[in-house]
Amino acid sequence: MTTQSCDVVVVGLGPGGEAAATQLAKAGLEVVGIDERLVGGECPYFGCIPSKMIIRGADALGEARRVPEFAGASQVEPDWTPVATRIRDEATDDWDDAVAVKRLQDAGVTFVRGHGRLAGPKAIEVGEHRYEARRGVVLNTGTRPAAPPIEGLADTPYWTNRDVLRSESLPASLAVIGGGPIGAELAQAIGRFGVRVTLVEIGPRILGPEEPEAGDLLAEVMTKEGVQVLADVEIASVSYAEGHFTLDLGDQQVTADKLLVAAGRAPNLDDVGLETVGLDPTARTLETDEHMAVQDGLWAIGDIAGHGAFTHMSMYEAQIAARAILGTEGFVADYRAVPHVTFTDPEVGGVGMTEKQAREAGLTVAVGTQDLSANTRGWIAKAQGLIKLVADTDRDVLVGGTVVGPAGGEILGMITMAVHAEVPIATLRSMVGAYPTLHRGFSEALADLT
Repeated sequence: MTTQSCDVVVVGLGPGGEAAATQLAKAGLEVVGIDERLVGGECPYFGCIPSKMIIRGADALGEARRVPEFAGASQVEPDWTPVATRIRDEATDDWDDAVAVKRLQDAGVTFVRGHGRLAGPKAIEVGEHRYEARRGVVLNTGTRPAAPPIEGLADTPYWTNRDVLRSESLPASLAVIGGGPIGAELAQAIGRFGVRVTLVEIGPRILGPEEPEAGDLLAEVMTKEGVQVLADVEIASVSYAEGHFTLDLGDQQVTADKLLVAAGRAPNLDDVGLETVGLDPTARTLETDEHMAVQDGLWAIGDIAGHGAFTHMSMYEAQIAARAILGTEGFVADYRAVPHVTFTDPEVGGVGMTEKQAREAGLTVAVGTQDLSANTRGWIAKAQGLIKLVADTDRDVLVGGTVVGPAGGEILGMITMAVHAEVPIATLRSMVGAYPTLHRGFSEALADLT
């Protein structure tokens, strides 16, 4: 085995790992970046970017079908080919990371392709090569698609999000297991391309962690569009025969040409050598301090830090870890106002606490809502949606908020600012909201706080 010393080793070069490695190298440190998969991670190849290309196409189809409501007549003929071509050529370079690798190397990072594994404090082994880091190791190993323990499922050729995004064509019918963000986004989008879609969720509603009103409203919209939404069901078994999947739900069966499993993610922590530094090798997340340190000489960022499997969270934590390694001043980790958006139509965005979480935390809670169909701009657009605010009346600040509606993720920005900065509600109420805009619903929700 060969041994090489450096300042820092970054294992996992998704958005956060790439950002940390680049920042540290540009600061003059000797950095080794290791990844066995595509540099850039899930987001640019199988997640955020290509999925939003699908959604952009689906939204165009959805809007075209609404022309008769507003402006005349339309005829829509869905075609998956432009979407598949754009994903392959524009988003992923046919799933080739050469550009991303060069970007890293141009920043001064030494790139190593392979499976990196801890081999004691501040040491990583990749095959027959050992890297010993003077300052330490940053883990950003991310997650992979997980499958629930349903009888028969493992023996079928089911899809994950990775398979959908590489597909050159669509089936006539699709069943989706999992009503979280990935399942909901892809179920609606693919349904708009003319595919018969059934979305199956074992929880009481889709988008379960969100405010109940959000999941219920989205299910209503999707049902009107022709997606069959089945929530609060048990999946007894899954089988595959003669080119078709069958989901046994007890009192009914769902059949489809393809099955997408979008029922969660598994952390890539099971083979990174955690036991060599005294950590539990079966851990699903690693506990970190406000500087993203797990222990002396070891930092963890992104999905495995357990504060949200979002690209923006990984990159946020990368900045914090890099500053800690460099010994420079700056903000520390603060998770009070982490925004997240599900890019369905309408979009569903949330930040901070839900009403239930705030009450369970013992806060004195006030809730304010606004129906966006009653908002002037929403009424003109015949939009469905809502804004819900959660306040701590003892401190006179917002602690959470949810937006469901057109551009919901954009409207969420002002709520995120209010929660993060703890802006007094009295100050928020004194703002002037432009008319007629959807974000004016924020003022109406503030007025409704009770």
